[in-house]
Amino acid sequence: MKHTVLSAIFATAIAAPALAEEAICYNCPPQWADWASMLQAIDENLGVRMPHDNKNSGQTLSQLLAERGSPVADVAYFGVTFGIKAAAEGVLEPYKPAGFDDIPDGLKDPDGAWFAIHYGTLGLFVNVNALGGAPVPQCWADLTKPEYRGMVGYLDPSSAFVGYAGAVAVNLANGGDLGNFDPAIEYFRELAANNPIVPKQTSFARVVSGEIPILFDYDFNAYRGKYEEDGNFEFVLPCEGSVRVPYVMGLVADAPNPDTGKRVLDFILSDQGQAIWTNAYLQPARPVDLPAEVAEKFLPPSDYERAVAVDYAEMERVQSAFGDRYLNEVR
Repeated sequence: MKHTVLSAIFATAIAAPALAEEAICYNCPPQWADWASMLQAIDENLGVRMPHDNKNSGQTLSQLLAERGSPVADVAYFGVTFGIKAAAEGVLEPYKPAGFDDIPDGLKDPDGAWFAIHYGTLGLFVNVNALGGAPVPQCWADLTKPEYRGMVGYLDPSSAFVGYAGAVAVNLANGGDLGNFDPAIEYFRELAANNPIVPKQTSFARVVSGEIPILFDYDFNAYRGKYEEDGNFEFVLPCEGSVRVPYVMGLVADAPNPDTGKRVLDFILSDQGQAIWTNAYLQPARPVDLPAEVAEKFLPPSDYERAVAVDYAEMERVQSAFGDRYLNEVR
């Protein structure tokens, strides 16, 4: 009898499904860039579960630095300047996923400490129904007008990368460059008089609800609102111009599950992984043609000619100084 019971227990243990692997990704929020679909695809294709994580890029870097002696995360996702800074601080270690060589030079660390996975173009995500009859703004300058008082939001540029990218875009649009942020400081001072909303975290839902009628944000979020949410949403690429910015990932140095982290990064840069980003209205890091059904939902290519690339390493180098100026002179 005892032998029979033990045999039954042993057979049950063999029949039980294996537990799914888990990997920790810092800054993989499901409402941003459709990470929800990517996390689901990683689970379904790799058998790797990745908990939702709502940090922004600055918070992610701070956490990695705090955990340097005993890392928790396996991979991390950043705005490009924070990825460059994380590599410089030694909290990312080199890894070149399959497809790494297809990423254009300048959009990856030569040794693989960080690499672009997709692009966004900075502009205005507008909830038209929440404008109270005001026209859809077409330019950065419009946002300082009285009819948009209390309607404009931007993420804190001293913390969130999308906020800093917005500051760079505004600065260039007003005649500044990466060596002179005076135009951006002056613009944010003017905007401060119009009672803006300045959250620290991703605010897609707050635009959809109408709480923030106009948000400095990426095209892919605005298109997601336009085509997937109930309401009337638009993406505006401001008349003065803007910037196109990559987002990057890297393997955390001394990660607790490095092999699993590498598999995740391989998948994200694979054809299948890159296709998921295009379905979320993102342009992939590896040069591929956008599916026609996605491309036709974007603004015309002629509008995107107003969006420029910048020296991202220099953008990172001056980020801290701009953040300090913003905190001291605007907020």
